[in-house]
Amino acid sequence: MLRLGLYGGSFDPIHHGHLILARQAVEDLFLDRVIFIPAAESPFKPDHLGASAGDRLAMISLAIQDEPRFAVDSLELNREAPSYTIDTARAYKAQYPKDALFFLIGEDHVPALHKWNEFKQLDQLVDFAILSRSDLTLEVRYPVVHRRFDLSSTEIRNRVANNLPISYLVPENVLRYIHERTLYRGEAYRS
Repeated sequence: MLRLGLYGGSFDPIHHGHLILARQAVEDLFLDRVIFIPAAESPFKPDHLGASAGDRLAMISLAIQDEPRFAVDSLELNREAPSYTIDTARAYKAQYPKDALFFLIGEDHVPALHKWNEFKQLDQLVDFAILSRSDLTLEVRYPVVHRRFDLSSTEIRNRVANNLPISYLVPENVLRYIHERTLYRGEAYRS
C-alpha cells in the first residue's frame, strides 16, 4: 500500500518553503510520494492575478526535477475552473483505491476547511495533514507537520514587482524562469 501526499495550491510561484514542507511531510507522515497539484483557480481566490497555469506547472516541474519522491500532476489545470478538492480526491481514490491518500494543506486553510465543497465526503476520501510554518499550536484532529519559516508566494511576487532580489527564496532554475519570462512585473503586483 502506497502513502501518497496530495499537495494542492496555486504555487504562484513555488518556493523553498513549499519544498521544505513537502520534504518534512515525507519524513513525518512516512509518505512514498508527494504529488504537487496546481489549482486552475482556487474557489477562494477567484480573481487572483498571477502567472499562467502553464508557467506555474513549468516552475513546479523545474523545482522538483531532482527529487525522486516528488511529482507534479496537471489534473486540476485540465479541468474547468474553479478547482474543487473533492473532484481531485475522487479521481485519486479511483486511481489508487487501496492506497492511503493524505491531502496536505497550509495552516491558513484550517479555519475555512469545513466550508470546502462537499467537505464531509472529502474528509472520508482523504486524510488531511496540516502544514504549519509557524510556532502556533493548532487545535485540529489532523496530523500537523511543523517546519518554522517565514516565506510566502505573495512576498516573492511583491519582491519581483519591486525589483528586489529573490535569490535563495526559490530554486535557482525557478529564479531563471521567472526572470526569462518577466513574471510578476507591473503595478498589479506592487504592494
